[in-house]
Amino acid sequence: MTNVPMVEQPASSGWRVRGSYFEACNCDAICPCRSVHGQPGGSSTYGECYGTLSWHIHEGHAGSIDLSDLKVVISLRYSDHVQPSTPWEVICYIDDRADDTQLEALADIFLGRAGGSVAQLYGAAVGEVHAVRRARVTVEHVNARKRIDVVGYLNVEAEGEASEPGDVRCGIPGYAHPGTELFGDLLRSDDRPFQWAIIGRRNAAFATDFDYRDD
Repeated sequence: MTNVPMVEQPASSGWRVRGSYFEACNCDAICPCRSVHGQPGGSSTYGECYGTLSWHIHEGHAGSIDLSDLKVVISLRYSDHVQPSTPWEVICYIDDRADDTQLEALADIFLGRAGGSVAQLYGAAVGEVHAVRRARVTVEHVNARKRIDVVGYLNVEAEGEASEPGDVRCGIPGYAHPGTELFGDLLRSDDRPFQWAIIGRRNAAFATDFDYRDD
């Protein structure tokens, strides 16, 4: 669980990662930033958004580096009570099963440094990266109760649909990947400077799939 330095070079050319996606934030469900029935989203519920994004890579590679079955979690915070919104502050957690080469590729891809889909969808919003950490990451994207557990750092849980399947879209996995809004009931981080806890408030959460590539 030690800090891992930021990598300086982009991931190898010819990368692609695809799999399942789940996130939760402090906004009220349905999160106002989402697109519902094709209508554009807006500002966060409370003027400051904080939460957690998670990806389980079912199939993936960066050049010859196999990234399949690895997990990535990003914790983030930004303010939009001022305009333009502040850049995201983030902490990136990489599955501790990843070796050094896999870790570097994953950090580059999911922080937008490798260009491609991520840079187009959300990479430009990433500002200060407080840390990239190896950690024991567990996610549950399939069962009715969705979970993210980064041991020693954060926990997220959500259950209960706040929308019909396919009604809601989010810019982070991409609007071409419709999903389902959920009611969150646990959003907790104990990793400085990200310390918050929401328990039982039915905050916003969202589940879908993703497919990022270098072109």
